[in-house]
Amino acid sequence: MMRRSLIQSIVLLLSVFGLTVIGQQPGAPGLPTGKGTVVLKAARVIDGTGAEPIRNGAVVVTDDKIVAVGPAASVAVPAGAKVIDLGDATLMPGFIDAHTHIIGRVLGDPEGQNSAFRDYDSFGAILAVDNARRTLMAGFTTIRNVGAGNFDDLAIRKAINEGWTPGPRVLTAGHSLGITGGHCDENGYKPGAADGDYKTGIADGPDQVRAAVRYQVKYGADVIKTCATGGVLSEGDAVGATQYTFEELKAMVEEAEKLERKVAAHAHGTEGIKIAVRAGVASIEHGSFLDEEGARLMAQKGTFLVPTLMAGETVERFAKSGVLKGHRAEKALAAAAAMRHAIKLAIANKIQIALGTDAGVIPHGSNGHEFTLMVEWGGMRPLDSITAGTFNAAKLLGLEKTIGSLTPGKNADIVAVAGDPLQNIKAMESTIFVMKNGWVYKEKK
Repeated sequence: MMRRSLIQSIVLLLSVFGLTVIGQQPGAPGLPTGKGTVVLKAARVIDGTGAEPIRNGAVVVTDDKIVAVGPAASVAVPAGAKVIDLGDATLMPGFIDAHTHIIGRVLGDPEGQNSAFRDYDSFGAILAVDNARRTLMAGFTTIRNVGAGNFDDLAIRKAINEGWTPGPRVLTAGHSLGITGGHCDENGYKPGAADGDYKTGIADGPDQVRAAVRYQVKYGADVIKTCATGGVLSEGDAVGATQYTFEELKAMVEEAEKLERKVAAHAHGTEGIKIAVRAGVASIEHGSFLDEEGARLMAQKGTFLVPTLMAGETVERFAKSGVLKGHRAEKALAAAAAMRHAIKLAIANKIQIALGTDAGVIPHGSNGHEFTLMVEWGGMRPLDSITAGTFNAAKLLGLEKTIGSLTPGKNADIVAVAGDPLQNIKAMESTIFVMKNGWVYKEKK
């Protein structure tokens, strides 16, 4: 009875926002999935692979799988199917954000100062419930969470997978791994106030690094996140300063690969990017001070760039408005300026790019603005920016066989926006339809 009341409350809450949830309401614990056949029609279908749009297209979904995609005139409508015609809209695969921090407060929250000591341990996970809902309603049906304390990201993953709360598919990292006093450490406090060890991701030397990887995976991490350089928001380090050595990162990558995990490396600085790429990380997160040599190396190694342009835009704005002060503000302005060059360099060198926003630095649910910035800052074609947030991101996450494109046999993660995003990329910032695993979470009345 308690579970059914929760689901009914979610439906009521969504209706307050003018949204409709349709499909069979689950009466027992389990991930909500579609039942029956639904035919979605729209003026355009972009399949996520980089192919040109299908005009007047249709997507047929049975239960939780896509079964047909093509021009509406040639796609048969099965008997008894529910038909949803979205009109002048564009159907696409569910969006994927490869760099989020779904747990806890957002940068700029006035209550956020020293929240690690003021908030209860469970508070960040509670906030994640609404953060996850906002993310899903923005069309992001899959996210990769790259670092959280207390394994709270695993908790929200479990809650979503069991159907207790709506949210995207979540790949988790557990604790981020970093050197003592580095960007992935809680720093700037008196001794003893925020000391950590390999269990909380603070590891020095190859042996501790290997132990830290094993510990995160033991408790369910899907990916290993590390800090290869300093960062904007940490105290006492330069934004581009190298932190882990090649030997430490190599040990991390080797241990992760043995456990069938990839490593995502936060790296702003030029040299730190190259060290991480040579060590074999799967992705460079941010990559602000990327240079020509580093870009060629990334292209050669097949390393993805997750540019997080929204984070750059946000910290730049906060530095100019005084929300960020002192050294943090200086680092923010430098990184944001460098990002505008790095994304162009990455595109010119044909580096694989996957969308990531650093949500948590930016408000959850505003993730779609990253599509706009990839076009406006980087000069990327709108179709390529959509591919970065669908099929490319699925490849980085290792999920390209099940999500990332509108392909028969894949999970029915489908999103629609009004109008044509190839003519106006800002259309990606607001969805009118969201389906995950065949379950409709958002449909405009």
